[in-house]
Amino acid sequence: MNTLVWLAFGLFWTAVFVVSFLIDRRRLRNGVFLVMALFFLGFGALGAIGTQAPLAAAIPLILIVLAAPLAMVALTVFLFVNGFTMIRREGLKLSSVLTTLAGLVIVGFLALALLALGTKNRFLLSAMLSIGGILFYISFVFCCFLVYSVFYGRVRQRREVDFVVVLGAGLIDGKVTRLLGGRLDRGRQVWERLRGEAPMMITSGGQGADEPVSEARAMADYLIDAGVPAGAILLEDKSTTTLENLTFSRQIMLSRKPDYRCTVVTSNYHVLRAALFARRAKVNGQVLGAPTARYFWPNAFLREFVAILVEHRVKNIVLCLMFGAVGLLGLVA
Repeated sequence: MNTLVWLAFGLFWTAVFVVSFLIDRRRLRNGVFLVMALFFLGFGALGAIGTQAPLAAAIPLILIVLAAPLAMVALTVFLFVNGFTMIRREGLKLSSVLTTLAGLVIVGFLALALLALGTKNRFLLSAMLSIGGILFYISFVFCCFLVYSVFYGRVRQRREVDFVVVLGAGLIDGKVTRLLGGRLDRGRQVWERLRGEAPMMITSGGQGADEPVSEARAMADYLIDAGVPAGAILLEDKSTTTLENLTFSRQIMLSRKPDYRCTVVTSNYHVLRAALFARRAKVNGQVLGAPTARYFWPNAFLREFVAILVEHRVKNIVLCLMFGAVGLLGLVA
């Protein structure tokens, strides 16, 4: 493809991304636009370099081809190591084995590919192409989700807000966990920067069947112990899901200031999904992430991605079937 065509497509997707981002940055489609822009601009830049110095443009392409297999092996090893760490620290449960399952999927597909290519079996080749098409689609969506999550989490947030909403994350024996404490500490930092403008903090989380107090109450006590005045804290103690966190918190903010603006604080792996929920709940604010333990982040982020796939399951199933149908063409060819 001509270099100017690559660059033209890149500029087109860049313009689409910028417009969509300015309209509402809390859209998952922004990630697709951003990845498409980076892809075309990247190859356009390589093409432009190649016209002046062909060797300089060829080197990155050669490195990508050579590094791809090594990167696949490294990713698989990382997933298994992280899965082992998660199981050792968090226990053997479904929410702790996602990275391990992802590693097994990669190993399984590579084994199928080697067997299909080695035997030239028509059925195995078709199965490889079908599964490969599905994995390609899921990998592309994951890349969009990952790239935009990182981008969104680093976009500068509005400083002048009326409320700082901290989302709950469960308690242990009625006490704030380390994960939830990170969210509260991040929320308190935001509140302290705005202290002169008298913002209010909202702790959001209901009471589980196995919890002696609501998450909101335990979170408020944690903040009070950290120096936040009790009068600066409002409790939202009815919610049981992230969407309810945001919906009920919005009702509190509207009742106090109809033209409110807010910052919502959650864990960094949860930022983009919380932003999508904030948009759905019509919350007037953006989402900020709190640091999470490094070993915990990959598995938690995968859990967020799986949740996104499930929430849009009809669309994703249809697209998976479309990409998987590529393999079926081999059976009728």
